[in-house]
Amino acid sequence: MEDGRETAAMKEQKRKDRQIDRWCYTNDDIQALESGDSDIGVCGWILVLFSILLTLLTLPLSIWMCIKIVKEYERAIIFRLGRILRGGAKGPGLFFILPCTDSFINVDMRTITFDIPPQEVLTKDSVTVSVDGVVYYRVQNATLAVANITNADAATRLLAQTTLRNVLGTKNLAEILSDREEIAHSMQSTLDDATDDWGIKVERVEIKDVKLPLQLQRAMAAEAEATREARAKVIAAEGEMNASRALKEASLVIAESPSALQLRYLQTLNTIAAEKNSTIIFPLPIDMMQSFMKH
Repeated sequence: MEDGRETAAMKEQKRKDRQIDRWCYTNDDIQALESGDSDIGVCGWILVLFSILLTLLTLPLSIWMCIKIVKEYERAIIFRLGRILRGGAKGPGLFFILPCTDSFINVDMRTITFDIPPQEVLTKDSVTVSVDGVVYYRVQNATLAVANITNADAATRLLAQTTLRNVLGTKNLAEILSDREEIAHSMQSTLDDATDDWGIKVERVEIKDVKLPLQLQRAMAAEAEATREARAKVIAAEGEMNASRALKEASLVIAESPSALQLRYLQTLNTIAAEKNSTIIFPLPIDMMQSFMKH
């Protein structure tokens, strides 16, 4: 147990070290991307100055081309002569661009959800199942989402499908049916680590449905029915055994007191009379029967 705890602690420490290294690398990458406007060269600065001069000469008409607005849930990445402008993402609100040298890309920062299509997966115990799920993610860093990957949404969708296959391939059918939360947490951690360099934060992963083959469903239903029938027979046998023991104890009590049997007769007559039926019962003393049996 101590070795297992040490191993788990070492794995957790390594995971934290990787996250710290990735965070440092991400910050360095962002700084390198955002410092690109200082390396545009002499020709670039000439074009920028010419664009500024042209903007001033065409005022106030050019003001409509220079002022841009991004919404509260959006960020704008500005490119000046193909390089990301210093300062990172702009917004929300107003920002200015130069008409001839600047371009920008809007990035939605809201949480995005998508369904993982049903995946045919072969489990560890060689059972084919069809599993689908849902993923919730958002853009955590707009600069990395634009500069480090062509299409962050499509890449995240494809990575979610392959991750679902890889995680379920290491599980048995019983584990897939019972440990959905653990599988979802494992997928979320894997996706979050893989998409961190893209500026993506995977917030939640859920397994929606696990579809079994029809023959396997029938086999599992037959097995469950047989288990229930066996359990019902055991319970009935235990009930009969307990009832026989109770009857034996009652017979011993009645044998010790002859008047108890007469009281039991009267109680039975009272029960029958309460049901409003046409049955007529004549109580016959047991002593009289015994006298006939002796003859």
